[in-house]
Amino acid sequence: MIRALHPATGAAVEIRLHDARIESAEPAARDSTDLYASPGLIDLQVNGFAGVDYNSPEISLDDIARSIRAQHATGVTRFLPTVITGSPQRMTGALRNLARARRELPEGASIAGFHVEGPFISPDDGPRGAHPRSAVRPPDREEFLRLQDAAEGAIRLFTLAPETPGAAALIEYIVARGVVACLGHTNADGAQIRDAVRAGATLSTHLGNGAHQVLPRHPNYIWEQLAVDELAASFIVDGIHLPPSFVKCAVRAKGLDRSILVTDASSPAGCAPGRYQLGEVDVELTAGNRVQMVGSDKLAGSALRMDHGVSNLMEFAEISLAQALRMATVNPARAARLDDRAGFLAAGDAADVVLFRYSPSPPRLSIVETICNGATIYRAG
Repeated sequence: MIRALHPATGAAVEIRLHDARIESAEPAARDSTDLYASPGLIDLQVNGFAGVDYNSPEISLDDIARSIRAQHATGVTRFLPTVITGSPQRMTGALRNLARARRELPEGASIAGFHVEGPFISPDDGPRGAHPRSAVRPPDREEFLRLQDAAEGAIRLFTLAPETPGAAALIEYIVARGVVACLGHTNADGAQIRDAVRAGATLSTHLGNGAHQVLPRHPNYIWEQLAVDELAASFIVDGIHLPPSFVKCAVRAKGLDRSILVTDASSPAGCAPGRYQLGEVDVELTAGNRVQMVGSDKLAGSALRMDHGVSNLMEFAEISLAQALRMATVNPARAARLDDRAGFLAAGDAADVVLFRYSPSPPRLSIVETICNGATIYRAG
């Protein structure tokens, strides 16, 4: 039994867990606790963490396990390791390795599936981001099937550019097979975006990034995606990828139920400044916490933690603790169709709970304990 404060009301709540599920969450008499409870955080886009690059087929299971434990300390209970554009052999090799980790590691219970970001994206500088141009290629149904086979059927999100030839047909195909089609790294016009939505796309990947430095005032693919109500959108809220003013406006445009916090973390996340790897790209973490390509100022993932992202969301978007937490729990669960995480501390949901202390000015979360499937996977020392 857990007794803590509910983020929406500040009132005490008593949470009972049974058989890896939340049995009940009921109001309780307030005691002296200063701990808040939330569903465990869900990150839909993690390229790597704690020095571990998920895009490497050679990374050891021990290193993957260590990187997952490092995320547990940030309040994350479920996440999608993300494989970006690379050679066919490298992408399938990385997914096979990650699928084995999901199957064999105790920590693998936190892997809710996989996010494949590319290779069917724009080849243009700007929208392509840090993805290697040489590995960008047009949509190919057979390649998607090879990737899904390597992932043991666990690809949940697939990001592609809707303007690429055959994109709409591929979106229809993957959506019919239970995969969430996401738009990203795109130079699409409004008609192409709307065609992709009619084909079944439901999510914009890290909206506002993977874009040209300079765009027409209007129309452009950022405004077009913000305006489409059928698309939820994820945002990297580290204060580096997006300015606070954009976060505030974008969250208001998308609405509180269709906005999702992601880290887009890459291997330097949780590490000291220095050189690291992101797929086929050499990257560096600067003293200012920027992850960028070596020899360039082009961003290459982030060093963001989900708990810090929740704090940033509150500050940038001027929203409450409970609202920011929904963008890191309920909203990503809905977008990724994680049926056992449908509610906010709801009876019947997976027993994923994070306990934390909260300081409101400025907003800060301090993770005390992380519980996944009813078992403690992290406790602060």
